[in-house]
Amino acid sequence: MILRTALFCVFSIVGCTALVAQERSPDGVWLRDDGNARVRIAPCGSKLCATNLWIKDTSKGEEVGDRLIMSLERTSDSQLKGTAYDSKRKKTYRITVIISAKGLTTRGCILGGLLCREVNWTPAGRE
Repeated sequence: MILRTALFCVFSIVGCTALVAQERSPDGVWLRDDGNARVRIAPCGSKLCATNLWIKDTSKGEEVGDRLIMSLERTSDSQLKGTAYDSKRKKTYRITVIISAKGLTTRGCILGGLLCREVNWTPAGRE
């Protein structure tokens, strides 16, 4: 009985460790699906920041160095939800970040979720 309890405890700890290891992170350099942006997502204090590293077409007001400051909470091993603040435009968005093996998807909404935009990102490689 003691051996069975000990084995259960060991497998429980190993199982919990495996679950934590499966949590995916949005940290890294990402390419937007329209080919117009390269963005680095990295911790900035207690938040995450998405900073433009490269912009192909700046005619819509996007510039290198623009930053989105995200306050996110993990809702599953592959999903984060919260808010994102764009200091350049002085707007706060509700945001969902979904991380998959192939990339990530961001969904930002304003006006209580009435206007939303979904963008797909692929990893740019190690930088």
